[in-house]
Amino acid sequence: MAKIVGMLNSTHVPAIGGAIAKGKQQDPYWKPWFDSFAPVHAWLAKIKPTTIVTFSNDHGLNFFLNAIPTFAIGTAPKFTSADEGWGIPVFSEYKGNEELSWHIREGLHNAEIDMTTCQEMYLDHAITIPIELFWPAQECPVKVVPILTNTILFPIPNASRCEKMGKAVGAAIESWNAPDERILVVGGGGLSHQLEGERAGHINKKFDLECVDHLSSYDLEWFRKLTSEDIVEVAGSQGLELLNWISARSASPAKMKEIHRFNHIPISNTSGTVLALETI
Repeated sequence: MAKIVGMLNSTHVPAIGGAIAKGKQQDPYWKPWFDSFAPVHAWLAKIKPTTIVTFSNDHGLNFFLNAIPTFAIGTAPKFTSADEGWGIPVFSEYKGNEELSWHIREGLHNAEIDMTTCQEMYLDHAITIPIELFWPAQECPVKVVPILTNTILFPIPNASRCEKMGKAVGAAIESWNAPDERILVVGGGGLSHQLEGERAGHINKKFDLECVDHLSSYDLEWFRKLTSEDIVEVAGSQGLELLNWISARSASPAKMKEIHRFNHIPISNTSGTVLALETI
């Protein structure tokens, strides 16, 4: 059967893509953030994942306010990225893991979790920027299975629903008859940040660090008490991207060891956070 070798969560702010394109990795503002990925690069070289199953949210590239699915999965044999209007570069083509994505889709259906199936899907900065951070200056060396969650239009799935979805994804991965496949589960997003309104620029470092603690220890119960409205209150409107982190941790084995964590403020107007866990 396929093996989940680790989980890696990271912030995915568009400004990171701009910094990469302009070669600003060693500028004083950006250097602490980019330098924090050195342990991640060494770890990925050791565990050698073959496919990433990535939980993220669409930013209007595939879905808009007229039609946003609660959950969606990309099942294409290949994916491309596109300019969302941020002016960041369009990165290379990404290979999909078509067989695994359909296997996960069937597992979710059997678990009675509704999932929109997308046989065509663009990958936006939520996925491309973490890949660029994980494997800089090279083509993506892994296949990609993208899973998107609505974090834009209410009603938004609560933490417990994302936990159930993530666990169903994890069970499907572990039941996939592909013993040579090494799966890295990825969660992309904030944590705390708000881009608009009276609280624009809101960051809650205390909450972010608490989230990392509870994710690392697999204390998912701590998140179950949080409604979507609660998350907006403490982490800002875009802090709902925390749901991607919860889904990724829920899809991963309970017993994992922490490899690396990092929190740096600010990255643009966001709390830049990284968490890497390895399966024991």
